[in-house]
Amino acid sequence: MKARAWETDRLARLDEVLERHVADGEVVGMTWLVARGGDVHVGAAGTLAAGAAGDGGPAGTPPAPVARDTIYRISSTTKPIVAAAALTLVEDCVLRLDDPVDDLLPELADRRVLADPSGSIDDTVPADRPITLRDLLTFRSGLGWDFAATGPQPVNEALLERGLGGGPPAPQQAPAPDEWMRIIGSVPLARQPGSAWLYHTSADILGVLVARATGRPLELALAERVLGPLGMDDTAFFVPEPDRERFGAVYATDPGTGERTVYDPPDGQWATPPPFPGGGAGLVSTVDDLAAFASMLLAGGVHRGHRLLARPTVEAMTTNQLPPEQLAVYDPESIQGWGLGLGVSLRRDGTTRSAGSYGWDGGLGSAWSNDPDEDLVGVLLTNQAWASPVPPPVARDFWSATYAAFAD
Repeated sequence: MKARAWETDRLARLDEVLERHVADGEVVGMTWLVARGGDVHVGAAGTLAAGAAGDGGPAGTPPAPVARDTIYRISSTTKPIVAAAALTLVEDCVLRLDDPVDDLLPELADRRVLADPSGSIDDTVPADRPITLRDLLTFRSGLGWDFAATGPQPVNEALLERGLGGGPPAPQQAPAPDEWMRIIGSVPLARQPGSAWLYHTSADILGVLVARATGRPLELALAERVLGPLGMDDTAFFVPEPDRERFGAVYATDPGTGERTVYDPPDGQWATPPPFPGGGAGLVSTVDDLAAFASMLLAGGVHRGHRLLARPTVEAMTTNQLPPEQLAVYDPESIQGWGLGLGVSLRRDGTTRSAGSYGWDGGLGSAWSNDPDEDLVGVLLTNQAWASPVPPPVARDFWSATYAAFAD
């Protein structure tokens, strides 16, 4: 592959475009990183806090600027990292993709399944087969949110009544893993295992599986298998006090009024170790940490001469795993499929990501994608939560201006 290059003046325009979102008040602060062939460009704009009461800074003190090492809540961008940890266990022959997970997750054994996904929670049939690791990685365990549903989702409603799921991440509010799994096991599956892509819940279950398979809490298993080998020293489930000067608030915007509120202050949900380290949305990170993870995948599983994952494993992880009938429900436009723990582009997305690109975004303001055809890693981290599953203008402009900066 020939060396990939940037247009210097167009990289400056990328910075100007993103800085405009801060100047216009859409985002309080953000940091971004784009890399092609080892040519890395990093930018930052805005502040850790908006300066309003409750943002965590002393009254009357100007908020500190964000920087390259600012720590952000990455929410669902957690999912591919935990998936990679699970795949290291497959390579070690501790887990197998198509084996049932019942031995390690007995709460999921002998499942009942709703006869009608939107019907009575008491009208169930036996599961056709056990849940496997592949089901968890492809989000087809039978549990999770159905974005295509037009009616009620009684299993999710039952979990909400029991204190699980719903709304943005709140790591201090979940019970410890064993109790969390007990609650998960108290409801039937919404769909038969392997039959439908349902969002999020499988990733949290996967985190518990990784912990039980290693005999280590998830935070330690991740550190040993992924974060440590990649030098991701700022990626964790909480921010210790000495590092909190690099960690600001995260904001939400009322879609009706447009009013910005503090969703979580720096001394809030991510200030102490959580009872439940969520494999679906619990991590904090930096652009350089995420770029290390992304670059490892782009290099076929190798980071600085050390192999974390085998090339065939990375290829499977970043290849669509959904059959056509499920893909038509997941994305009727057939732009994106789903691999093992992350999204995969099936065709070019407008003028930006090529077919074969992969990555995942986080609803608390993160976006990451690799484009192998362009030898590209792109990471955008902000302290502004998304108002909907549709990427906000700042994320769309990030990708547009990045691809417009190619010199070749």
